[in-house]
Order: sequence, then C-alpha cells, then structure tokens
Amino acid sequence: METPGNPFAAYLKGAIMITTKLAGPHTQAEAQVRVENVSKVITSKSTKTVILDSISFSIPTGSLFAINGPSGSGKSTMLNILTGIDRPTTGRILFAEQELRNMSENRLAKWRGRHIGIVFQFFQLLPTLTALENVMLALELGGLVPRRQRRERAMECFELVGLTDYAKRLPSELSGGQQQRVAIARALANDPAVLVADEPTGNLDSKTALQVFDILEKLTERDKTVIFVTHDRDLAARAQDRIELLDGRIIDINCKRSSQLDELNEVSL
Repeated sequence: METPGNPFAAYLKGAIMITTKLAGPHTQAEAQVRVENVSKVITSKSTKTVILDSISFSIPTGSLFAINGPSGSGKSTMLNILTGIDRPTTGRILFAEQELRNMSENRLAKWRGRHIGIVFQFFQLLPTLTALENVMLALELGGLVPRRQRRERAMECFELVGLTDYAKRLPSELSGGQQQRVAIARALANDPAVLVADEPTGNLDSKTALQVFDILEKLTERDKTVIFVTHDRDLAARAQDRIELLDGRIIDINCKRSSQLDELNEVSL
C-alpha cells in the first residue's frame, strides 16, 4: 500500500455487518461514486510530494471499474481515499451523493463497514482460524447478525466463491487462489454495495489470477460495484470503465458508462 497506517485494521474497525442476503440483480442509474478534483500531497520540512494531482472521474452503479498504472503511480492511494481509509488534501469523494469528508473518523469507519468490502493483495486471513471462522469473525465484529445465523450467512458467501468444501480448512491448507477467494467471501459478508480490491491477482499465478478475476467480474451481475487496482493492462482492459494513472495524474480514461451517465444527468437538469 502507498499510504501509512494499517488498512486491514481500519477495515475491521468499520466491520458493521447487516443481515440481508446477497442481493439479486436490479437496475440503478445513478453514479455509485464521484471523485471531484482530488489531490493528495505529503509535505515535510523541506519537500512536497504530490501523490495525486486533481483527479476526477465517476463510477456507475454495478460497474467493473479498473484503476491501472505502474508502481508509484498513485493507484493504491486513490483506492484508500475512495474507501475513506485515507483523506484527500483537496477535493471530495461522493458515495451515492454522500460526501465522505463531512464524516468523523468513527462515523466514517461505521459507514465503511456497512457499504464497502475490501479485498487485499496478501489475503490478510488470520492463520489460526479456519476459512469459515475468518468469515464468521467479520460477522461477529459487526454484531448485527444473530449468532445462530452467522454460519449460514458465511456459507452463502463460500457458495458464491465456489469454496464450500474448503470452509473448515486453515489458510495454510489452502492455495493462494483459495485464500483469495476466502478473502472475497469475507468482504461479501456484509453484502456491501461496493467491493474494492487492491491488486487482487498480483500474488497469484496467471491461471489462478483469471479464476479469481472471473469471480469479481460476475459480482457485477448482482449489481455490485467492483473497483480494482491493477498494474496488468490486460485485466484492466476487461473492465467496463477504467482510468490509467502515471505520477499521480490520469493519462488515459475509458469510461463509456460514466460518460453516458453524465449525459443523462445533464438532460435531466
């Protein structure tokens, strides 16, 4: 990750879980996320480092959205700002027209737990817990799913990622691809509107990477918005909408659904 702190700890702090089952597909037209003139600058006594420089784009509901770029381009910082783990120096993020910078840290953590699922490159599974226990822990931290329903809820998520037969295994007994699927199941436990993934295939072989990516891609059929960071241009090209970053600036943008959405909004005004 390109920003200081522990994103996993921040995610767990906000793991407020809801009880609804995984939603089926339905149609929504509004933008899920709007990024407006976002900049991130780190200042020390003698230097000023621009991590992001006046970034603007929108992400439609139910889209597969890629943030592409080489290491050091600012893509992980952008992802952290989208999730509220980090704050921009200037600019704003609107999530379903709700502005994140107006929230306190505690409110932001609760908001993140209700609305966002996070998938990390290195899985971040607790090694002494089984796959099932890792997902159930997320539900326990939320406290809103009754104890008697947590196992059923967790198994629904394992079924979605095709891993029901491996639920009782420890992470050390799973392959890298299987561990990443457990991480996706954990991220889905609270049925979030948005799933974000930081280099979700970066630690996997090419065949396994495609299998994991297929799972993320299919989540959009359930009206999930999936935002992923990758340095792999081939994976980025599979996204419906994407931006490419270099040195903190957008150098290429392919957002057909976003453009159509903006045109519809202009007509409706």
